[in-house]
Formats: sequence, structure tokens, C-alpha cells
Amino acid sequence: MNIEAIQASPWVRRWSHLVPRAGTVLDVACGSGRHMRWFAARGHAVTGVDRSAEAIDGLKADFETVLADIEDGPWPFEGRSFDAVVVTNYLWRPLLPRILTSVAPGGVLLYETFAAGNETVGKPSRPDFLLQPGELLQAAAGLRVVAFEDGFLDAPPRFVQRIAAVRETGIAPARHPL
Repeated sequence: MNIEAIQASPWVRRWSHLVPRAGTVLDVACGSGRHMRWFAARGHAVTGVDRSAEAIDGLKADFETVLADIEDGPWPFEGRSFDAVVVTNYLWRPLLPRILTSVAPGGVLLYETFAAGNETVGKPSRPDFLLQPGELLQAAAGLRVVAFEDGFLDAPPRFVQRIAAVRETGIAPARHPL
């Protein structure tokens, strides 16, 4: 089994300290739940959504899971917000506003997916699934960006764009440890 399929993304691990203690976490397109497991081990209540029943079947006993086609069906979390929303290796542009709305005041968005250039090294290669330069920054307008990267990673070779951004409460100047 691929080690990346087991371990949480280094980006998610790097910025998970921004998630409020014991906060709620939504893992969008959660797959086999590697990020759900990461956050649950740190005392967070986690929810995962995926359209694959096979992927989430093994998670149902330990986590709140939602089987839903979030691309062609309704957003299953209308009216709910989370202290963290985590998205990795997934992009459906029409869903970006819903994802951002789901970040609670004081909550964090941790997003990492493929970027333009990836078509030169592998899949995904369709422009529909590749972020354009700065696109994630534009999508996160209104959140405070704590970290952003847009570049190339060697192992495995891929172009990525990733962001850690917080929905500030406005109560006091926030200190987001780097």
C-alpha cells in the first residue's frame, strides 16, 4: 500500500495546529479517511463525506460519515460549520463557495490539490482538475491566509497548490503560530 494513502498529508500535518482544540473537522472527499484518523487521534470530532460507499464503509464504525455525490447532489452540510475543513487531491470549482462557507468563525481551511503543470508529469491532467496560478488564493478571499504554496513536489512528481487560511473572528488580533 502507498504510504501516502496511510499517512496524513505533510501539509495537513504541518498546519493542523491551527485547528481549535477539540474542534470539529470536515474531510471533503475523504476517501479512506487518512485525515479523519489524523484529527481523531488529536481529539477532534471528525466528519467525512465521499461519494464512494466502498471508501467510507470501513470508517462508519468510528466516525460520522456521509455518503453523498457533492458534485451532482445537494451539499449535505447546509447550515453546519466546522472548526476545520480539509480538502486534499480534490477539486470541483462549483463547490468552493460551499466549502468556504462551512469554515466556522475561528476555523481553518486546509486545502491541497493539483495545479497547472501537472499535465506534464501525470494525472490528473485535465484543466478541470488543475488549479490555475493563484486560484486558491482567490477562492479563499475573505479568509486570512496563514500559508500558501504553489509549486512542484518530487516524490511523487506533481504540481500542487495549497493553502492554510483562517476565518478570523475579529474579536482580537489573532496569533497564528507558524
